[in-house]
Amino acid sequence: MLSGQLALAFAAMFAGAALYINVAEQPARLGLDDKSALAQWKPSYAKAYVMQSGLAMVSGGFGLLAAWQTGHWRWTAGAVLILANWPYTLLVIAPSNSELNAVSAHDSGPASRALLEKWGRLHAVRSALGIATTGAYLWAMN
Repeated sequence: MLSGQLALAFAAMFAGAALYINVAEQPARLGLDDKSALAQWKPSYAKAYVMQSGLAMVSGGFGLLAAWQTGHWRWTAGAVLILANWPYTLLVIAPSNSELNAVSAHDSGPASRALLEKWGRLHAVRSALGIATTGAYLWAMN
């Protein structure tokens, strides 16, 4: 069924992108000095926000469509997991995003580094939700 395959594909893309951020980009960013780390985070976050929010919405939509088409609740479980990224991001991560975006390059330092480290820990939940969604959709396909 195409809707389920698309839900899975978009969830896997989301999971891969989120995991890449936590496993490669964030550690590399934290290897930079405070000013450079913050300067790298700002445009990266802006671009990733657009990409990941779109992947989550498309995957969730196809997951709900697959649930409706098949009547299997496992598709709904996957859709709920991937769509949970939206409220989690808006309620939990957004305050850190706002704080980081408000720091000027001149004011970067240990406080902005601590915020970047916190942001990375919070973002790891998004990676976990993406991986869990991919697993749920794979389960639903069987």
